Amino acid sequence: MYAQDTARGPDEVPDGEGDRASHGGSLPILVVDLDGTLLRSDMLYESFWTAFGRDWTVALTAVRALGQGRAALKQRLAETARLETATLPFDRKVLAYIESWRAKGGRTALVTASDQSLAEAIAEHLKVFDEVHGSDGSRNLKGPAKATFLSERFGAGGFIYMGDSAADLPVWKQAAKAVTVNASARLRAEAEAVSQEVEHLTTVQQSVRPYIKALRPHQWLKNILVFLPMLAGHQFDAATLTFAVAAFVAYSLIASSVYVVNDMTDLNADRAHPRKRHRPFASGEVPLSHGMLMAAGLFIAGAVVSLSVGPSFFAVVCGYFVLTTAYSLHLKRKMVIDICVLAGLYTMRIVAGAVATGIPLSVWMLAFAIFFFLSLAAVKRQAELVDSARRGTLRARGRGYNVGDLPIITMIAIAAGFVSVLVLVLYLDSPDVTVLYKAPIMLWGIGPVLLFWITRTVMIAHRGHMHDDPLVYAARDRVSQICVVLSLCFALAGTL
Repeated sequence: MYAQDTARGPDEVPDGEGDRASHGGSLPILVVDLDGTLLRSDMLYESFWTAFGRDWTVALTAVRALGQGRAALKQRLAETARLETATLPFDRKVLAYIESWRAKGGRTALVTASDQSLAEAIAEHLKVFDEVHGSDGSRNLKGPAKATFLSERFGAGGFIYMGDSAADLPVWKQAAKAVTVNASARLRAEAEAVSQEVEHLTTVQQSVRPYIKALRPHQWLKNILVFLPMLAGHQFDAATLTFAVAAFVAYSLIASSVYVVNDMTDLNADRAHPRKRHRPFASGEVPLSHGMLMAAGLFIAGAVVSLSVGPSFFAVVCGYFVLTTAYSLHLKRKMVIDICVLAGLYTMRIVAGAVATGIPLSVWMLAFAIFFFLSLAAVKRQAELVDSARRGTLRARGRGYNVGDLPIITMIAIAAGFVSVLVLVLYLDSPDVTVLYKAPIMLWGIGPVLLFWITRTVMIAHRGHMHDDPLVYAARDRVSQICVVLSLCFALAGTL
C-alpha cells in the first residue's frame, strides 16, 4: 500500500512523483472528476440555483424531471441554466496537477456525473482534456456506473482516477492509482483500503470562517432598527427590552437565511463583480448543498424565535421573508420598484420593532423612514452604476439600470434624503415633541448633521468609494460615526 500526502502551499505546483505506471513504463490516462474535484462546486446545484434565480418555476420542472431519474434532471437543468463557464470556481492546484501530467506526455480525460453538455463546455474553456464524458440524460455516470464505463474504455488498472467523494470508491478500486482531493480522514482510509497506490491532495484548508461570512453578520447592523420604536417612545423597561432583543435575533436569523438564498441565486452576477466574487458560494468556499441546509435551518430557527415573541410579529417576519425573497428572485431587476422595495424592507424592521414591543408607531417616524431609506436604496444603486461605469460596462449586472441612468438615480438619492430631513423638521415643530422632550430646541441640531451626512454620502458614492451597502459603510466610516454621536448628543440634550 502506498499513500502520499501532497498538501502544498498556495504557490507550489505538484510534481507528480510516483505517477508513472509500472507496466511498460508508459503513463496511463489521468481521469479527473468534475464536481468537488476540478470544480470547487457541484454542477447540479450550480445549474439549479442559476436557473432558479432567473425563473422560480424551474423548481416545479425540476421535480417533474427528477421523476425520470437524476440524469434526466441534470440534462433538463443544463438546458435551462445559463452558466458562465469562464467564471466557475476551478481548483487551481488541481488544474496545475493536470497540466503537469500533460507536460510529461500523459493523456487526460474529464469524466463526470454532470451532464455531457456542461462537461464539454468546461473542457472547451480549459483545453486540458483529450476526452470528455458525462451523463447523457438516461445514464448517470457516477459510482459503479462510472467504474464500469472506465474499465470498459481503458481497461481495469488502465487509468488513474482523481476524485473527492465516497461515490468514487468503486472507481478507485478499478484504477491503477487513486488520487483524492480534499478528502476527509475517513475517506482517505477507505481509498487506501481499495487501491494499491494512493495520493492525497489537499488544496484548501477547512475552516468555519466562510460559513460565518455567508451569514453576513455585518448586515445584522440593519436590524438595530427594531429598537427604534422603543428608543423613540422612551420605554426602557425590562419586558420591552426583552421583546426588542428577541425581535432582533429573529430578524437576524431570517435575514441571514435570505442572504444565503440570494447568494446562491446570484452566482453569475457575483462572479462577474470585482468584490462579490469572493463571497463564499461564488468562490466555492462553501458548497451549495451546505447552503441549502443553512438557509432552511436559519429560517426554522428564526420562525421559532418569532413565534415566541407573538403571532403578530411572526406575521410581520413572514411578510418580510416573502417580500425579500421576491426581491432576490425577481424584483431587484425591476427599475424603480427595486429601490422602493428596499426602502420598504428597511421600514419593515421598524414596524416589526413596534409590533414586538407593543409600542404604537407614529406617522412621523414612518414618513421619515420611508424617505430616508429610499435615499439609501438609491445610493446603493448609484454606487453600483458608478462601479459599472468604471469597469466599462453599460449596465449594472442583474439590475434594471444602465450607466445613463446615473444622474437620475443620484437625484433620487439627494431629493429623498432631503425630504426625510424636512419631515424631521416638521415633526420637531409639532406638539408631539413636547410630550417626550423637555428641551425640544436641542433636537434641531440633528437636522444640519443629517443634511451634511446625506450630501456627503451621495458625493462619496459619486466618487466610487461607497461600500455595496450604505449602512455598512456608515458603520465603518469615522465621519459617519461622529455624525451619529452628535445626533445622539442632541437627542440626549433634548431629554434633560
